[in-house]
Amino acid sequence: MIIGWLGLSVISFFILLVIPVPYGRYMRHGWGMTIRNKIGWLIMEVPSPIVFFVCFVVGQNSKTFTEVAFLVMWEVHYIHRAFIYPFRLRSKGKRMPIIIMLLGFLFNMINSFFIGYHLFSISDSYLNRWLMDSRFIFGLGFFLVGFVINFQSDYILLNLRRSGDSDYHVPFGGLFRWVSCPNYLGEIIEWIGWGTATWSLPSLVFAV
Repeated sequence: MIIGWLGLSVISFFILLVIPVPYGRYMRHGWGMTIRNKIGWLIMEVPSPIVFFVCFVVGQNSKTFTEVAFLVMWEVHYIHRAFIYPFRLRSKGKRMPIIIMLLGFLFNMINSFFIGYHLFSISDSYLNRWLMDSRFIFGLGFFLVGFVINFQSDYILLNLRRSGDSDYHVPFGGLFRWVSCPNYLGEIIEWIGWGTATWSLPSLVFAV
C-alpha cells in the first residue's frame, strides 16, 4: 500500500509539471464550483493535525518521550498551517475549486493516517534513547531549519499585499534574494528532516 502511495505521488508530480494546480495566480475557469480561499485552506489542512493526534491517542505503542516529540513536531507545523496561516491570507475575493479542496482533504487524511498509524501502532515502540540517535538529532535540526525558512518566507509573501490589494508583487528579503520559492524549499527541507528523524517508510515516502 505504501509503495502504491509512492507511485501515485510520482505520477502526480509529472502531471503537475504539465498542469498547474488551479489556485492563486493559476486559478482558471473549468474546474467546477469554487469556495473561498481561506475556508478551502482550512478544510484541506484540518485532517492532518486531527488524524495524527487520534493515531497517537489510540496507538498501541507506549507513549514514550520520543513519540511525544514526533507529535509536537507534526502538530506545530499543521496547527499553524490549518488554523493560523489561512486566516492571515490577504486574498479578498480569491477562490479555489472545491475539487482541489476535496483532493487536498483526502490526501492529508490518508497521509496523516499512514504516518501516524505506522509510528504509533505498527513500528517497534521508539524508546527514549532514540532522542540521542544521530538520525533524530540531524532530522530535528533539518526540520527546525526548514520550518523557520517556510514560516519566514510565507509571511514575507503575506505582507506583500495591503488590505484589499489583489495585485501580484515581487517578494524580497530572506531567502528570496537567492531562491525564487524559499517557502517551498523550506517545506522540502522540513519534511526531509521529519523523514530522517522518524526513520519510517511512510514518512520517507511523504518527504519524497
